Order: sequence, then C-alpha cells, then structure tokens
Amino acid sequence: MYAQVLVELKAKQINQTFTYHIPNNLNVKVGSRVLVPFGKQKLEGFVLKITKEIQEKYTIKDIEKLIDDDVIFNDELLKLGIYIQNKTMCNLIHCYQTMVPSALKANKNNNINKKIEKYIYLNVSYEEALKNCKSKAQVKIIEQLSNPMLRSEANKISKSATETLLKNKIITIKEQEIYRVQYNEIKEYVPKKLTEEQQNAYDTISKSLNKFQPFLLHGVTGSGKTEVYLSLIEEVLKQKKQALVLVPEISLTPQFVSQFTSRFKDTIAVLHSGLSNGEKYDEWRRIKRKEASIVIGARSAIFAPLDSIGIIIIDEEHSNTYKQENNPKYYTIDIANFRGKYHKCPVVLGSATPSLESYTRAKLGIYKLIEMKNRISKSLPKVLLVDMKDEYKKGYNILSKKLIDKINDRIEKKEQIMLLLNRRGYTTVTICKNCGYVHKCPACDIPYTYHKKNNSYICHYCGSITSPLFKCPKCQSTNIDFKGMGTEKLEQYLTDLFKVPVLRMDADTTKRKNSHFKMIEEFKNQNYSILLGTQMIAKGLDFPNVTLVGVLNGDAILNIPDFRSSERTYQLLSQVAGRAGRSTKKGEVIIQGFSIDHFSMLCAANHDYKSFYNQEMKLRKQLKYSPYYNLCLLKFSGKNEDDVYKEAEKVVVYLKNQNLKDLTVLGPSISLLGKINNVYYYQILLKYKQTKNLYQHLKFVKNQFQNKNINLDIDFNP
Repeated sequence: MYAQVLVELKAKQINQTFTYHIPNNLNVKVGSRVLVPFGKQKLEGFVLKITKEIQEKYTIKDIEKLIDDDVIFNDELLKLGIYIQNKTMCNLIHCYQTMVPSALKANKNNNINKKIEKYIYLNVSYEEALKNCKSKAQVKIIEQLSNPMLRSEANKISKSATETLLKNKIITIKEQEIYRVQYNEIKEYVPKKLTEEQQNAYDTISKSLNKFQPFLLHGVTGSGKTEVYLSLIEEVLKQKKQALVLVPEISLTPQFVSQFTSRFKDTIAVLHSGLSNGEKYDEWRRIKRKEASIVIGARSAIFAPLDSIGIIIIDEEHSNTYKQENNPKYYTIDIANFRGKYHKCPVVLGSATPSLESYTRAKLGIYKLIEMKNRISKSLPKVLLVDMKDEYKKGYNILSKKLIDKINDRIEKKEQIMLLLNRRGYTTVTICKNCGYVHKCPACDIPYTYHKKNNSYICHYCGSITSPLFKCPKCQSTNIDFKGMGTEKLEQYLTDLFKVPVLRMDADTTKRKNSHFKMIEEFKNQNYSILLGTQMIAKGLDFPNVTLVGVLNGDAILNIPDFRSSERTYQLLSQVAGRAGRSTKKGEVIIQGFSIDHFSMLCAANHDYKSFYNQEMKLRKQLKYSPYYNLCLLKFSGKNEDDVYKEAEKVVVYLKNQNLKDLTVLGPSISLLGKINNVYYYQILLKYKQTKNLYQHLKFVKNQFQNKNINLDIDFNP
C-alpha cells in the first residue's frame, strides 16, 4: 500500500503530495499524521490518499512513523481543506495546518504532551486499611480516600506516611489523564419563558434543523438572541447531534460559557486563542472523543472536529474578526456554510447590526431573514450626540459637560457606567514643540505610543519598545509635548475627577490568563462604578446595572480611508449603545465627536439600521464596492521599496492587458500602513463581477510574478 503525503516546505512553489510506501506494521489511514524521510531531513505530514499501486518508477521510501493513534482529519475536514485552498488561493498544507491546534500540526518541534496525574486508591477494604494504620497521618490519608486522591495531596499530609501505605500495599497508584480546562463554577439554571418574537425565531429555525438553511437573525441589542440560541441547541441535543457556537471576541467567551454551562453542564468545550497550546490540545481531543456536544469559541473553533453537527451559530456575524488576517485568509461564514451543507444543518447568523453583505443576501432570499425588533426590557436607550467643537470652546476637552453631569448622576444613584475609547496607551504622539520632531518607530514610520505603567514607548505594529524621551534627538530641546489620549490616561483622569473605582479593559490589562473572566465578574458584582475599555467592551456584554454609556471620539473610524469606515462606525456605536439599559432601569448613551452630522452617527443615534443600510448601499453602488462588486486585494511586501513597487506595477500592466469585462484595477498604491518592521507594503485593489474569469489570471500572477525578495498576498473580499 502507498500513501500520498502532504508536507510543509519552505519553498513556496511546491504545493503537492509525495508518495511513500506504508510498512505492514503501521495502521496508516487517510487523514493520519505521519513522519517521513524527505531528502536529508525528516518531516511530518498528512496522508491525503492511499492506493494499492503506483506508477512511479523511482525507489519509494517507507513512512517511518505513525504519530497519532487516531486520524487527524476526517472526510469532511479533508474536503474542507481543498475548499479553503480554492477559495483563498493558498497552499493546501497551510489550509490543513490552520485547522488544528499546535500540538497536531505537521511540525516536528511540537512537544505538547497529555497531562498525567497520579491518583491514590484503596487497595484493601476501608476497615482493613484503618486497622493496619500505624500513625495519625496514615489514618488521615485513609479517611480521605472515599474518592481517589491526588498523590501530591497525600504527600502534603505526610510523604513518609504515603510511602509506608504504598509499601504495605494498603493503597495503590494509578495514572490518569487530566484535562487542563476545568468547568468548576457551574451556576444554577433559571428557566426563561420565550417572548413572542423569540418563540417565532425558534419555531422558524427549528423547522430546518435537519436541512441546510442559512438564517440571518436580525435582532436589536437586548432582544434575547442568546436565549433563542440556547433553546435551539437544547432541541439539537435531544436529536443526539452537536452544536457549534462562535463569538467574535475572547472577552465574550466567559459570559457565553457561563450561560451554557448553567443549562448544559459539562457538555461544552471551548476553543480560542486565549487558551494555552496544551489546553487547546485537550479540548480538541475532548471534542474528537465526543465528550463534548457543544463547542464555543472564536474564529478558529469553526474547525472543531465535530462529526454530527446539528446547528452552527455565529453571533455578532458582522464582526471583522471573523476574517482571518494571515494565510489562508478565510472568511468564517464561508466555512460555516460549507459545514452546514455537509451536515445538512442550519447556519444561524445573529447580529443587531448585520454586515451589508449579509443583509443583502437576506433581502435576495439567499439567507432567510428573521427580525426581532423589540428589547426584552421594552425600550432602547436614548442616544445623545455631542459636538466636541462646541465643548472645546467651553473648556471641556476630554469629557463634555453633559457626560460629566450624567456620570455624577449615575454614581449618586449607585448605577454603573461604561465608557468607550478605542485607543490604548497613555498618550499617542510625542512631539518637540521647538522643531516639530515627532517620535516615531524607525522600523514602521508610525508614532510611538507612550505607556505610563511601563514608562516606555511601544510601537503597536511591530512591538518594539524604547525608553522615555526627555530631550529632542533632532534639536536637543527639552520642550517635549505629549498629544492624544489612550485608555491608560483616561483611566487616571476619571479616577481623579470622580473619585470612584475605574476598571480598564484593553489589550494591555487583559494579557494574563482568565483576565477577561475576572474583570467581567468584578464589574458584574459592582466592585467598580466605571468600566473603561476599547472596542472589546462594545459587543455582547450584559450588565443589568449599567444605565449610562459614553463614547469618546465616536467618529474616529470615519477618518480611516476604508470603504467600510461608515459601516464600522455605525456598528460600533450601535453595539456599545446596546450595553445601556438592558434590565429594568432605563439607559442613556452619549456619543462625543466632531462629525456628529454624519449619517452613520445619526442612524446609530436613532437605532435606524434600515436607513443606514439604504444610504450606504447607494454610495457602494456608485463607487463599485461590495456587495455590488467583488473585491480582491493584492498586497506586495519586501525590504526594498522600489522593488516592491516595480513588482506591483508589472502585475497592474498584466491584468489591464487581459481586457477582462467588468474589471477595475486600482493601484499600485502604498498601503494604509506602508511600512511595518522595515518591510514596505504596496497594494492593488481589484473590483470585478465574475470570479471565474479573474481567478485563472490571478493564479498565473501568483506563480509567475513572485521572486524570493517579494511576497504577494491575495485577499478575496478584504
């Protein structure tokens, strides 16, 4: 028997399998991970095909080792890898590597083992054990052995007593695998009666539980979409099937896990980037062994090795975190639809602010639209837009007078406040007031952000760190000024102004393990009056005592040169506004900005998605953007800026010469972030109607127009 093995090679152009002989003593199957000789080295790879005969006439080497007892990829996941390759134009090995945790990748450097603990068991009857005890410590150990006991715990009582009991064969030791992720704090489940809208959503989706049907569940913030998900999953579990639930941010996972464990106990598994490699390995194997029926996680959880999926749910489907930034640049919803078709199950996309593409598909009938227009708490929060141009004239440079008054009012009432500032750090620009020098990262040509806690400058793009600046390196002046404000500085300002505890939640304060969960619980328990954070606090979080939400620089995203900036502004403001007044108390929202008359901000303030959709779609049609046109971004990068530009220019000439119908070629132009870590970036944007005609030409470009010094990334629908 012979196997076609896919290995990962540094050479970009090699995207093929290699033939190896399967020794009789190895039970190799399609989907197995194996160790094979390759030239002078040994590589791990995945078996994609097994045949009895081969046509190759050269000497075929043997597979050296079968690495895992079970296959890594079943039939569905093998087909999914090929689908991703065709969809993203990425090498097949990269598609498979991205689908599994680090411990299971085809990479010899992975040394992640199972966690084994030693447990002590009684080797004789309880009475006989007590009769043979020679010391108080031995008695204490035996008395605690109604259930197996960790040897390390017994050693804490007395190591010598433990050794004596083992020597006399009164107790015995057995090794047992322990999963690194434990779900200990399971809250009591309180049943809830579905509202009329929730019941309608449940009834509509449950009719399609045994067939593929994508749904768009468009429900306002606080309308109870999660309760619909839970009820649907309960029905799926009754059918002995499995559920896959995706959330956009790690910060949302703890709340989801808490809700799910209270209802479904320990039948869930969690997969997201906040877990260690060992924890991901354990959870993946729990799923594979069918010890978990529900998988909850961020983007990568879409590849969970479930073999009988009954429903796939993607919460906050509009979130850009569902698009993978590195190769393969897949879109999670595409993968969900592929798996939904394979398992003949519904795919539910939930959002209060659906992406324009999803809402258009719903209007066209590709998705089935279900709307939930009312909050459980009846009323949506009142939203006030504050023009900071006027506030600046009155001397209010950070918080408007209105927002300060409202915060004081909520503090007096013992209610809680959430404030959004989508910029971390202390100050964002350091400038010499004498000569105008701006302190920038030399590798990225982007201003350093000052972090007061570490007393250092950090580049948020390449991660470089430098010491504080006391003197201008250009003119030697000490007249240094700090401009801009991040969450770290705002936290200090709020503490000084309001004299109440402030909790800051951003990428700097949530680095430690389980920090998201701890912070959410602390704020929920009302240990803090104010929660300040970046966009990670904008989605999904539910705090009954929050009655005021404030947004600083609410129009900041509008200044980014991106055709989706209006959409992202509307989504962010609507989502964060939805955190206020989710219980019996009424909520208010104050959004500060300089462009408050922009239609995206006005529609967000009025909770008017349809008006925003109609106005934005007119602009998209005029400018030939998605969803009217498909987009493809070709991104060139390299150490030499001139070479990068010239390579990009060659591609522009080639594509224009093909005279493809309905193809618009824009560029080459320098990318928004034109230099990161001494690598220069240029891009070409393609707008087109038909993928089929363009695809072959892009394949030619990918194979022919690259050299070892220039890298080309192809990103469909960026």
